[in-house]
Amino acid sequence: MQTTTEAPKRKALGKGLESLLPRAQAAPEHTPAPQETGKPREIPIDDLDRSPYQTRTRFDEAQLAELAASIAATGVVQPIVVRPLPGGRFQLIAGERRWLASRLAGIPAIPAIVRHASDEQAMEMTIVENLQRTDLNPMEQARAFDRLSREFQLTQEQMAKRTGKDRASVSNFLRLLRLPAEVQNQVEAGVLTFGHARALLALEDHDAILKAAQKVVALSLSVRQTESHVQGILNPESKSAKGEKKEKSQDPNVREVQTQLQQVLGMKVRIDDRKGRGRIIIEYARLEDFDRLLEMLNNKS
Repeated sequence: MQTTTEAPKRKALGKGLESLLPRAQAAPEHTPAPQETGKPREIPIDDLDRSPYQTRTRFDEAQLAELAASIAATGVVQPIVVRPLPGGRFQLIAGERRWLASRLAGIPAIPAIVRHASDEQAMEMTIVENLQRTDLNPMEQARAFDRLSREFQLTQEQMAKRTGKDRASVSNFLRLLRLPAEVQNQVEAGVLTFGHARALLALEDHDAILKAAQKVVALSLSVRQTESHVQGILNPESKSAKGEKKEKSQDPNVREVQTQLQQVLGMKVRIDDRKGRGRIIIEYARLEDFDRLLEMLNNKS
């Protein structure tokens, strides 16, 4: 009786890869299916094709060269995951970086685990596997979550469970797609950080975001300085006598708390305080901002 050796399940995938890829699935009659035992087999490097569902667009050349040197010396430690294609070829599901480094190292074959997967299953596995990595830039993660949402109709909660992230993080990454294309490119290139992007998103107008981003880059502003700059745009000092009087009459401690709340929430906040009693007014521009506010409040409860 043949036994099947299964790899340990990763908790970040929720129910595990097996819930995405049934282990026993009949292959088309015209394509001989390799025996699926869960054990790696050597597959020629030239018989592998890149996944069309890959969300990563950038690979660090220096790190790739280091991995290639390691593979040339000790071989590939962790097998890649592939699926069979007609004509005897295979398509990558997970492990593109190892495949590229192996090609660079000049080795003829690479250990791989063969899985039978539909296009939909292969796409979901590739995207989820990439999202579990720490070296994706923020825009790559944002686009990956967007594909899971659009093409699999997954909710933010479902995406969070499958990738091991919290729902607020998923929401924040998706919000990056609201940035102008020029600013997205700066985030992807590392010119602006995720923190800079979050601060800029408090501005609603694309032109205002572009102008603010240009200033952030030109002056090399920190994230905290960017937050202060954005809040200055959102809450310009009033030139009217009434506005000046109100500003002078506001308690400095209240004004400081108001600024802190705006920086944390990324929304316009106004505190009306009258001798220890008053109200806090939070303005949101989109339902997504309202949902994010509720998520933050629930996490604090």
